Amino acid sequence: MTLLAATGAHAAGFEQLAGLRAQGAEVSALAVDLDNGRTLASLSPQTRLTPASLTKLVTAAAALDHWAADQTFPTRLLTSGRIVGDRLDGDLVLQGDGNATLDDQGLWTLAAQLAGTGVRQIHGRLLVVPAPFGPVPCETEDRCKATTRSDSAYDAPLSSIGVDFGAWCLDVRPTAPGQPAAVRGCAVTKLPLPVVGEIRTVAPRARQTFWLERVTAADGDTIRVGGDIPGGRPVRMFRAMSDPARGAALLLQEILRETGITLSGGVAVAPPLVANATRTLASFDGMPLREQLGRMLRYSNNYIADVLTLDLAAATLHPAPAQLAQAGQALSSFVAYTRRGGRDPPLPSLYSGSGLTPESQMSADDLVDLLRHEYLDTRDFPVFYGSLVVPRQAPFAFLRRGSRAWLDRVALKTGTMDDPRSVFGIAGYLRKQDSGWAAFAILVNGSDRRKHIPLYRALAAARADVESLLAGREPATAGLSRCTTAC
Repeated sequence: MTLLAATGAHAAGFEQLAGLRAQGAEVSALAVDLDNGRTLASLSPQTRLTPASLTKLVTAAAALDHWAADQTFPTRLLTSGRIVGDRLDGDLVLQGDGNATLDDQGLWTLAAQLAGTGVRQIHGRLLVVPAPFGPVPCETEDRCKATTRSDSAYDAPLSSIGVDFGAWCLDVRPTAPGQPAAVRGCAVTKLPLPVVGEIRTVAPRARQTFWLERVTAADGDTIRVGGDIPGGRPVRMFRAMSDPARGAALLLQEILRETGITLSGGVAVAPPLVANATRTLASFDGMPLREQLGRMLRYSNNYIADVLTLDLAAATLHPAPAQLAQAGQALSSFVAYTRRGGRDPPLPSLYSGSGLTPESQMSADDLVDLLRHEYLDTRDFPVFYGSLVVPRQAPFAFLRRGSRAWLDRVALKTGTMDDPRSVFGIAGYLRKQDSGWAAFAILVNGSDRRKHIPLYRALAAARADVESLLAGREPATAGLSRCTTAC
């Protein structure tokens, strides 16, 4: 018998979730004592459902398994040209290395280092080289729509080099009432793309109605604006770029101009062999992996998750996949690697690292195996656990309700989705009353019978059952598995 052997679809311990299932929800849930391997509660643990952002737990664990927690993904300025005095004769190459958290400060750092070499003129182009993976075609509905228009930031196309998670950062600054507000870049004085329309400044207590969207035509991105903004403080907004690699180059071009470095050629995206640059003029390491994972899990950042998935696939699969769905194979294989005790069910279907793909499938059993694997990994567990959310400190208000035990003795990741059917999930660790540990995973999906289960109802049922476990109100142990391998 294995550590997480199946205990039957009707095992006790998740009474509230069982009631939700009786009302039409699909549920997979499991809780296991990590100190002795005992199953504390179980409800259809091997049923695979859509995990949504719980997939990010796999992304984080796989990344820590492959890279050290302090791994960085540098961005560099390279050239094959010659520097004569203050002039660079040749192309300047912006070389990415899959840094999902590159921001405008990183570009300013690169520009400052370049200025420190004495270069003030570039007689050539600014080429941006996406690496270690090339352009990625859109595979989700939101990202495909965002290639032509976006009024949000979360749907940015994926790229191995992108700034601010592949989004234009915009500051809307009120002026005098009746006058147009200023729309500027967060990092530059002049936006490197046109702004069409006008946002009118109104009285400080008037209603805010302004809007921004990014639209794209053959000549590139444009920001369209309209509506009113009350007088007072500026408002910061993000809108997804249509091409994050080109957008990063345009932003760097403007930063170079504001630094006092002129560029005679244009901006272009080029594959590595075309760039053929070997001399490093500037380098920026960026945020270490441990910090990227913290942002990815605590704020459920989809861009970080999917870029890391593509980075991981480029490093472990040969040839490197050209699509995110293919890159997800590296995550599926890692889930299989975390299994213990000789179990060999089919691989889970994972088509992204973010969980944005509703076709992805995981079970509570898969997730608890993964959580146990990380718990036993003394090298990576502190970083993995530290990236999870404790409900009392959660950035999302809906988690900051419940008993003291729920608020302080749980560390978890959430997952939600609305289309094509509702998805709610939580998974993580419980601190037992005796200071030991348990791992748990709960997935609640809508079904053919009932497509949408309200989030508040799914959360209430999950929280009530977790609180019962925290209080030590466990089911009878007859028939439940015990650990027969190393725990």
